[in-house]
Amino acid sequence: MIAHQGGLDELAFVAVPLAVLALLLWLAARRAAREADKEAEQGQEHGDGPAGPLNAP
Repeated sequence: MIAHQGGLDELAFVAVPLAVLALLLWLAARRAAREADKEAEQGQEHGDGPAGPLNAP
């Protein structure tokens, strides 16, 4: 068993969840960027700018 072999098992208990969390955050950021790009393209096709109170007529 690898338990208590220089602290590697404790390192795994910390590193693995952190790596999973980092992967999920990276995937979410990538997905959000794709959605923003898609919405920007659709706005340019229709001649619309970004919606919001600053661009209201």
